[in-house]
Amino acid sequence: MDIQQQALLQKTIDYIEDHIKEEINPEELAKMAGYSPYHFYRFFRNAIGYTVMDYVLKRKLQYALYELVNGKKIIQIAFEYGFETHAGFTKAFKRCFGSPPSLYRRYCPISLPPKLNLFDLSKKNLRGIVLQPMIVGRQAFQVAGQTFECHMKNVAYTRDAPAFWDQEGLNDGSVERALYELLSPKKHGEYCINLSMDTHLDQFTYLFAVNLDQEIHLPDGFMKFEIPASTYAIFKTPPVGTEHFVPAIKGTWRYILEDWLPHSSYEVDEKGYDFEYYDEHCHYWDHEKIYMEIHLPIKEKTRG
Repeated sequence: MDIQQQALLQKTIDYIEDHIKEEINPEELAKMAGYSPYHFYRFFRNAIGYTVMDYVLKRKLQYALYELVNGKKIIQIAFEYGFETHAGFTKAFKRCFGSPPSLYRRYCPISLPPKLNLFDLSKKNLRGIVLQPMIVGRQAFQVAGQTFECHMKNVAYTRDAPAFWDQEGLNDGSVERALYELLSPKKHGEYCINLSMDTHLDQFTYLFAVNLDQEIHLPDGFMKFEIPASTYAIFKTPPVGTEHFVPAIKGTWRYILEDWLPHSSYEVDEKGYDFEYYDEHCHYWDHEKIYMEIHLPIKEKTRG
């Protein structure tokens, strides 16, 4: 996408933002961008990762989250954002965020979603948009896995070296299979955590782990680790094809740190551990588009 195309698409994105509570006609958006509807729909989906109206719906629901956390009634929000019924709004909300609004209200971020800047998104190679996170408090829990010593400068957190999979045992799945055979965790999912806290070293310790649900003797080469209690902002990467998965993860980290955090009411809680979480939604053999989660420990920004 060249600069002129990007500018035209940004114009339609800005229009959607400015008229988010109004009925939006995709054919009018196409006309605004100077394309036929057919070519505009294809162009939009290739650039954003969603169809035009699916994107409009997701942005409406993200803004509705802000209304929820500010105490507005669900039925009022539904009508303001163009839903004919409470049930229709709830169904769309649950499909988008995985929970009904009555439950999600407890986990809403307390700030508006950042506006989309296509130039920044293209630099991050996201191939889609990142929805507002869930804000979830979690008690301390234990994981067990294998560590890998990796040589890289200026790494103190998982976010400093995202999607670091090129170690022997990780890239062929052998460690993952060994962990599930040994521990049989109740819930499927893998954690990738950087355990180092010193950027002055030229290496860091990378833990690949699963849930530890019971006390068990771990053989040599495996370790137990307790992740402390924290409040997390939980982000999902945009759903993409396998070939774009790692760039989307790295791009999502950049989006979180460069765009979302500065405009939010939160800051990173350095007492916790950020980590990447991979469950069945990243199984490319089951899903055409895959995604994973990024868990960032946060606290409310100090006022003043």
